[in-house]
Amino acid sequence: MVTNTAEVSAFDTQSDAEVVRLKELFARQKDAYRKSPMPSADQRIAHLKALKDITIKYQDQLAAAVNEDFSCRSKDETLLAEILTSVEGINMAIKKTRKWMKPSKRAVGMLFAPAKNEVRYQPLGVVGIIVPWNYPIFLVIGPLVAALSAGNRAMIKMSEFTPTLNKVIKTMLAEVFEENRVCIIEGEADAAIAFTEQPFDHILFTGSTTVGRFVMAAAAKNLTPVTLELGGKSPAIVSDHISMKDAAERICFGKSMNAGQTCVAPDYILVPKAKEQAFIDAYRNAFSKMYPTLKNNNDYTAIVNDRQHQRLTSLLTDAEAKGAKLTVINPANEDLSAGRKIAPVIMQNISAEMDIADEEIFGPILPIITYNTIDDAIAYVNDRPRPLALYYFGYQKSEQDYVLDHTHSGGVSINDTLMHLAQEDMPFGGVGDSGMGHYHGKEGFITFSKAKAVHRKGRISTGGLAHPPYDNFIRRLIYAFFIR
Repeated sequence: MVTNTAEVSAFDTQSDAEVVRLKELFARQKDAYRKSPMPSADQRIAHLKALKDITIKYQDQLAAAVNEDFSCRSKDETLLAEILTSVEGINMAIKKTRKWMKPSKRAVGMLFAPAKNEVRYQPLGVVGIIVPWNYPIFLVIGPLVAALSAGNRAMIKMSEFTPTLNKVIKTMLAEVFEENRVCIIEGEADAAIAFTEQPFDHILFTGSTTVGRFVMAAAAKNLTPVTLELGGKSPAIVSDHISMKDAAERICFGKSMNAGQTCVAPDYILVPKAKEQAFIDAYRNAFSKMYPTLKNNNDYTAIVNDRQHQRLTSLLTDAEAKGAKLTVINPANEDLSAGRKIAPVIMQNISAEMDIADEEIFGPILPIITYNTIDDAIAYVNDRPRPLALYYFGYQKSEQDYVLDHTHSGGVSINDTLMHLAQEDMPFGGVGDSGMGHYHGKEGFITFSKAKAVHRKGRISTGGLAHPPYDNFIRRLIYAFFIR
């Protein structure tokens, strides 16, 4: 008991110290911003180049660290989904920042001439970035690129579930940035709460819808604007006129990446009723080719921790008890009970009372829902909260457009999964329960900027025409000409 008390005391002291550090760093960043409120394009690009160089330098250490935190995280998945995409995002920002910064000329109405109008993009100041555990490298660097290109300073709260990676990220960023420009905050729940309570100029949160509500409530106390990148149950609609092999292979890739621990992973599949078994067979074949073994296969990622593993196991137990049919895909019939890997499970006969019908899965469990017509599939999607992603599989453009026009989602990939997220020149963000706001590319720059409207007058001004007394011929002429 003495040891346990000592451990708790040490933990509390460490956590309290991080909260104190958080507040001190926030004050330092605010002060530094006031002294340099408008970094030049050259300064911003230099910061971005430094971030790119240090990311490439540390890529192996980053991959090793996240592998340790997960107990098994595919290095290639880390390189593809986190390092490569991060570098691509930095490259675009380096190329485009100078253009994004240029004031945008706007029209001046005849009544207000002569004058000039423009929109200037000004840094917000100090922004807070809250990072989840599932893609902790990409979800540090992506928002940071947007913040730096817009000229801001950034404080980044890492997840307590990736402690090894957090140390590497902290060391990496400290090599190129002073803490009054970019800093890492760690700590448990109390540090996270204290983080959201700071009067940031903007907060970008990536995580669950439930936690997103708390973040937004905390931010509202300071009237801090938020970008919420949440999740939800992203559907994949498989049309009646596509090869089940084509659809299954592409869905399998998106669902198996990071063992399904992806905010835009296909959460459930809508397939034509007559082709349900054909899709299941094709999915089993596709997965077996990609992952012929699981237990000692470094390409197949483990569940991040015991808590998440238990949550997924409970979803399976609950569904089976309530009548679901489970098909486990374990190509080599291995015993996975000793670790945190979970073999993919295809689930049929889903009913509304099952937990999995409402809860975001975030793991390698794939419910199958059958439909008779494409309108039935669309209605099923629209009866539920708007998802972060929607996937449609079918080569008929008319039906592609029909689905696009009759559904809402944060983003869409047609005949693929996940790939819309990797397009740096397109906005990424949710809608409704799956989030609000956008970032990536130009949208990220805009999110972290204040678009300031500027109206310029010179020596000659018609403004006096708006001054009282109002009852005169010129005023009546203006009304007659413009109010029509």
